[in-house]
Amino acid sequence: MGLSKWPLVLKIAVSCLSVVAVVVLYNGPWGPQSGALQTGVTLLRSGLIVLALYVLLNGFVAFELYSKILIGLVLGVVAGLTLGEAVGELKPLGDAFIRLISLIVIPLVFASLLVGTTSLNDVRKLGRIGGKTVAYYLVTTSVAIAIGLVLANGIGPGTGLDEQTRHRLLQNYQSEADAKIARAKEKPSVSQTLLEIIPKNPLRSMADGKMLQIIFFALLLGIALTLIEREKADPVIGFFDGVNDAMICIVNLVMHLAPYGVFALIAHIIGQYGTGILRTLLSYCFVVTLGLAIHALVIYPLALRLLTRQNIRRFFAGIRPAQLIAFSSSSSSATLPVTIKNVEEKLGVPPKIASFVLPLGATINMDGTALYQGVATVFIAQVYGMDLTVVDQLTILLTATLASVGAAGVPGAGMIILALVLESIQVPLEGIALILGVDRIIDMCRTAVNVTGDASAAVVIASSEGELAPQKNR
Repeated sequence: MGLSKWPLVLKIAVSCLSVVAVVVLYNGPWGPQSGALQTGVTLLRSGLIVLALYVLLNGFVAFELYSKILIGLVLGVVAGLTLGEAVGELKPLGDAFIRLISLIVIPLVFASLLVGTTSLNDVRKLGRIGGKTVAYYLVTTSVAIAIGLVLANGIGPGTGLDEQTRHRLLQNYQSEADAKIARAKEKPSVSQTLLEIIPKNPLRSMADGKMLQIIFFALLLGIALTLIEREKADPVIGFFDGVNDAMICIVNLVMHLAPYGVFALIAHIIGQYGTGILRTLLSYCFVVTLGLAIHALVIYPLALRLLTRQNIRRFFAGIRPAQLIAFSSSSSSATLPVTIKNVEEKLGVPPKIASFVLPLGATINMDGTALYQGVATVFIAQVYGMDLTVVDQLTILLTATLASVGAAGVPGAGMIILALVLESIQVPLEGIALILGVDRIIDMCRTAVNVTGDASAAVVIASSEGELAPQKNR
């Protein structure tokens, strides 16, 4: 008998008993135990939590998937605040969900970009769409940084941090900051960076997840397939078209696990960090989130209204699942399969444009990350009592825009770029330690903005090519 056919009383009883059992198990004398007993208790209470969540999401109301994800996110916050660090034992469930999404990314990026390139059938059209895409991403990234700089200079989030708090933050996160600084100082020259885009071994690039190299090879192979005889190119294109469809099918299957993965990830984050450190850096967090909100809720809708006929409310409703996955995973690359699915099915962007614009955006479009870097740089400079000149601010704008291109779409990548920006204007790199305590929370917000920017670009480019499906057909 399916869950939907259970008597209402039984559903409520299962949910309540699961919650009670979890509370008892978390507050019982099980913590100091070790060995098989401890493992058994851990598995039991984790299973009961998942069971209660499953009954809640599927037993009472026929929720849409995005609603289930949102409910999972909210309940994850509650679980994290209620159970504290102990809820971290659920993290493997969240990690499993991210790994399932991540395993699709490389084949999906390569196959979708290659098929999207060949479907354009014209190298000149490819160059036109590519030029529009890069231009849109660079403009919105520059606007995002400008918003961050204006807010940070106007509000001054770093001017009120007392010396004792600053010293404690530096001390707590110094070792982690040192690791980030070491990685930033390994940056290659500009010429070397450009050369690194060309892969020596495409298969190794795929194994290592080097997205720019993968994109370069996919574009090059796609262009070559449009130039050779069609009867020779069609079997290759057909193969990768099948791979692309198979990856989308896997996405549809994996997305059924999204509410549980999101619940586990958020519960772990809240249980680990709580709200204490957020109070310490409340002003900094406020400025970053305010800037991200302005960019997402003002700049993107303005671009859509000026450049397309897309209904703004329908746009945000269509990409809501992708935004929620981006928020919980902090990875625009891991969210890419969901973004492609939403943009094609909900926003009317044809696959040939979505499969070209979105993989490119997951690599070079980092609006939310760039905005955060502008705020963080000014914040750290203010904490150290440094006055940034107009030239310094322009340097931040240019450096953050260029550094964001090719940044890995994975959690924490923005911190490496921040180190490069700080170094460009001689702000102490050790200041990174000041914000590491809340970076994971901010990372979630800025990734959601990054993904929103990718989706808006796909709609704008499709509209400019006259290929955006009419509103009535969606």
